Order: sequence, then structure tokens, then C-alpha cells
Amino acid sequence: MKKLFAVISFFPLLCACQKAPQTDVVNKHIDFSDVHICDSFWSPRLERVATVTIPVCIDQTEVQTGRIRNFENAARGEGKHSGIFFDDSDVYKALEAIAYSLINHPDSAMEAKADEWIEKIAAAQQSDGYINTFYTLTGLDKRWTDMDKHEMYCAGHLIEAGIAYKKATGKRQLLDVGIRMADHIMSLFGENGRHWVPGHEEIELALVKLYEETGECKYLDFAYWLLSERGHGYGYGAESIKDSLNQWNAPYYQDAVPVKDLRSISGHAVRSMYLYCAMSDVAARIPNTGYEEALDSLWVDVTKRNMYLTGGIGVAYCTEGFAADYELPNKEAYCETCASVGMALWNSRMAERTGNAKYYDIRYIRAKCV
Repeated sequence: MKKLFAVISFFPLLCACQKAPQTDVVNKHIDFSDVHICDSFWSPRLERVATVTIPVCIDQTEVQTGRIRNFENAARGEGKHSGIFFDDSDVYKALEAIAYSLINHPDSAMEAKADEWIEKIAAAQQSDGYINTFYTLTGLDKRWTDMDKHEMYCAGHLIEAGIAYKKATGKRQLLDVGIRMADHIMSLFGENGRHWVPGHEEIELALVKLYEETGECKYLDFAYWLLSERGHGYGYGAESIKDSLNQWNAPYYQDAVPVKDLRSISGHAVRSMYLYCAMSDVAARIPNTGYEEALDSLWVDVTKRNMYLTGGIGVAYCTEGFAADYELPNKEAYCETCASVGMALWNSRMAERTGNAKYYDIRYIRAKCV
């Protein structure tokens, strides 16, 4: 079996976590803030991202849509919400992209623009730490009533953007906004609070990053708790979901069985990938989760039976998810970019956990299937 030998290894932080992190050496990628790329293949593409892609994202955020205006309105406490309920996340993703770009392509004007946005985001945060412009502008009394409204999803992208921007610039205002939101969430949900199953996974990954950034074990524990909530019927708890026309579909939301018992993929492709990333992150830091067997089985199910030859995943008529095994129609292929990114992120984590190069080279498993 081919093995991938990591460039560096590390010992996870040791602290008084409720579920103590394991002390075995695991492979870990080098942080983006420590890498400067100067080659003939990637450098031109990074240059294009900095000079073309990100400016387009800025234009979309400020001119073509109302995404940044939502934060301005929320800060004033007046005005309408523009766009869909998860639009906050697009602003956070753009900020994270700016952070990554600034490492290899310093740009004072772009950094100033990011700082301007961050000031508006911070101004929109509620006194209790809550931040979500959709509910701030449509009714804070409705917040935390619908598990499918992406509140934790947006919070996760906020946290990841804050961590990335601090690593790139040393500035922590956005990170502090994310920490206050994380603490707000944890004041409501958890072993001593309410049940909650995020309709779209993402915050779990961010919480693990926040644990590593801050050394606060409570964030790792909460990520593990959120994963443990799935598959116990808690996803039906919000009355607004039970009574809506689009009722909670447990397999679609990865909520049909406890995650450690998963053996086959189902539901929305992007959400599945984010879930498996989170399971990989937690399993690498907390012993005895029971996730390893599930992750290994899921990987085989995806790559051998539910992945296109291109590496894409997801079928359009299955609501951007998975059909029956080997049902991979060309015309109806969805193969969302977000799902492919999620697939790459998950395989990277599997390689880091095991050291097995097959996760970086899908051709290896393909050759075994022919």
C-alpha cells in the first residue's frame, strides 16, 4: 500500500477537555500563512484570483447584491433584508479568500476594503453576541427556531474567515466577532441546553479550527456534541420545520442514524462532505469516537459507487445529492463545485489522519475497480 509521509507532525494541544485530545502523532498540513508560492504553474493562477476573481467578488458584494448593505442595515436596526437567508456567508467567504490572497499577493487597498467590511460586520453584532442579518432584519424573535435556516452555517464561515484574516494580517476584530457568536451559541445549546441539528454542516469544522487557534477545549467538545446530536430524532424539534411544506428529511440532512453508524452516503452532497470533514477533524483529536470505521466505509461508498469519472459527485434530480449506487447519469449530473471542494477537503483530512496516499490520488482506487 502506498504511503504518504508528511512534511511535519504535531502533538495536539493538551488541556482539560471533557473528551481529552489524543496524544498520538498525526500528519498535519502546513498552515497557509507559512507558505509562499513562487512557481510557474500556481503563481499565475493566484495572481488571477487576486486581480480578477476577488475584485469580482467585491463588486458582487457591494454593487450587484445587497449583501454588505444587510450588515449596514442590521447595524442601524432598520431597513429590509436583501437576498436569501444564508447570504451573510458569502461575505465571510470573500473575506476568507482575501485573507488567503494577501499572503502571496499583498495589496493594501484590498486589505483596507476587508477592514471596512469587518467594521460593518462588527457593528451588526447584537449585544449578546448573536449575528445574522436575516433574523436581525426580519425578526430576532424567530432566531433559533428553524434548523434549516443556516444560522450555524453562517457562523462557521464567520469563524473560519476570522481565523484566516488574523493569520494573514495579525488583526483579530473579525475573529473576536466569531468568538462572541460561538459563545452565544454555546450558551443556548449543548449537554446542558437545547438540542440542535444544523441543517447545513459547517460550524463543526470551524469550531475545531477555533479550538486550535485559541487552545479553548470547549470548542472542540462542542463540535463533538453537534456531531453526536445527529441520528436521534432531534432534527424534528423545530416546529417551524415540522409544519413547513419542506419537511425535515432525515437522510437528506444526514440525520437518519448516529454518525458513527454511517456506512453509506446519502442526502445533499455538499453537506455530506462537510460532515465527513468534521468527523475526520474530531476523530483526529478525540480518542474513541468510533468514527474511523464509518469514515473508511463512507469513502469506499463514495469513490467506488457514487462518484463520476471526473471526480464529481451529486445528481441534479436527487436535490444535489446521491441516487442509487452506480446511478450516475450524464445529462442530470450536478457535480456542484462546492461538493468537489468538500471532497478535496475530506480526502486531505483522510490522508492526514492515515498517511495513505490513495486519498490524494483517486486514480489508485480507480485502478483497483477496473
